[in-house]
Amino acid sequence: MLSRIKITRWYGDVLVLLAGASMPLAFAPFSLYPVAFFSLAILYISWLGISARRAFIRGGLFGIGMFGFGVTWIFISIHEYGYVSLGLSLALTGLFVLVLSFFPALSAYLAVRLHNACFFRSRHLSMVLIYPAMWVLVEWVRGWFLTGFPWLNLGYSQIDSPLAAFAPVLGVYGVSYLVALTSVLLVATLIHNNGGIRGYYLTVCVLVWVLVAGMGKIHWTSAVDSPLTVSLVQGNIPQEIKWLPSMRDPTIELYTRLSSEHWDSDLIIWPETAIPLFYGQALPYLENLEKLARQHGTDMLVGLVYQEAGAKQYYNSMVSVGGQPGVYHKHHLVPFTEYLPLSGMLQAFIKILDVPMSDFTPGELGQPPLTLAGQKIGISICYEDAFGEEVIRALPEATILVNVSNDAWFGGSIAPQQHVEIARMRALETGRYLLRATNTGITAVIDPQGDFAAVAPQFKEYVLTTSIVPMAGATPYVRFGNIPILLLNVMILLGVFLVSRGKQTSQFQKHQ
Repeated sequence: MLSRIKITRWYGDVLVLLAGASMPLAFAPFSLYPVAFFSLAILYISWLGISARRAFIRGGLFGIGMFGFGVTWIFISIHEYGYVSLGLSLALTGLFVLVLSFFPALSAYLAVRLHNACFFRSRHLSMVLIYPAMWVLVEWVRGWFLTGFPWLNLGYSQIDSPLAAFAPVLGVYGVSYLVALTSVLLVATLIHNNGGIRGYYLTVCVLVWVLVAGMGKIHWTSAVDSPLTVSLVQGNIPQEIKWLPSMRDPTIELYTRLSSEHWDSDLIIWPETAIPLFYGQALPYLENLEKLARQHGTDMLVGLVYQEAGAKQYYNSMVSVGGQPGVYHKHHLVPFTEYLPLSGMLQAFIKILDVPMSDFTPGELGQPPLTLAGQKIGISICYEDAFGEEVIRALPEATILVNVSNDAWFGGSIAPQQHVEIARMRALETGRYLLRATNTGITAVIDPQGDFAAVAPQFKEYVLTTSIVPMAGATPYVRFGNIPILLLNVMILLGVFLVSRGKQTSQFQKHQ
């Protein structure tokens, strides 16, 4: 049966390219989460009976399909709002996809090379052990290499599946492991010649799902205070006019007017850079806002670019208004838009290309939560919520999480839906309400189970008001972060390597 399933010819390359292109269907806005298992299973089948070098090519083709369909919204940011020429925008987007495709290619090369070198009696068992562990480790590397890009990590596709219950235990990478494990178990079930062994692999697969689904009944956190009323203000300012000098007063007046209808809320949140001014320039507006907020007993959190008079550095920041003073400066900046990595090497190149770029200063690592409405608030700005290991730095002290963003950079693409899916995973991992205020959407309140408690319509002026409950306690993921899942996969791969090396040595000695 195994020989009939091997795909060693050119059409196998086409098949993995299509399998990769189908993978984004498992993520928002399509949310067809079973697609992830079948897409990855096809990739794993395509690795049967081929060399590691050939697997590298197929892993790369899978990545080109996956990222070529799943993240090419970056073209909109570069061309339409970054004002880069069409040709250069296409070239940069293509290069971006190729770089991301290197990671599944690397995973394929390393997994197949180790599998082909194994001296396990059961070739299927070594596949079951190696493939998921290698995929997750390389996925993790993609999440930190050159500041990281963890978009389309497998685990996010399962936010609405039973496997999501594993997120508070081992985080999104733990869920990614279960997706990869399920896929390889399905492959092992399909290709094994022995009916009894096939049944064994299928049984293991079912048991994993049953056990993980049972975790969904465990409540890792609990309410710590009475409910709060929160209002998230979505101004819907188009990106192309957001920073025009003529839009400064109208924008601030709009946000102030929308907020004035909700002074009975305990907390009002404006999105990332809602005020299109530097902090020093915005002080008269902030003082007036402070006065209004104090009159009504409401705390506010407002986004702007923070630069004090005479200072050279400026930050992407959130400022507390009306309550206890405080500022959060974004720490994890977006490369090539908020700062230039390897600036000494690339400055001249970027200047030649004439690519517009900001030069923000990163905030300090481990900034303490701000206090608003009597609660400790853990804040992330835009892209920062894609890094669970960074979000948990504010926990368990923080009782509420806030993420602000300006997804107007991505127009009507699928990026905002993918982004809010990531935010849902952060709420589930931490067992906290997450308040997500954005300029054009998707503004949402997400409950500790990762579900939408309330959602604002996209591309409309809107104030999303609802009640939330501050939460206390720590999930296993909050306590230990990514360390357990990384150690587990390293130990699996190291164990396979050592056992195989020992058997190889034993066989060599027998022939001496």
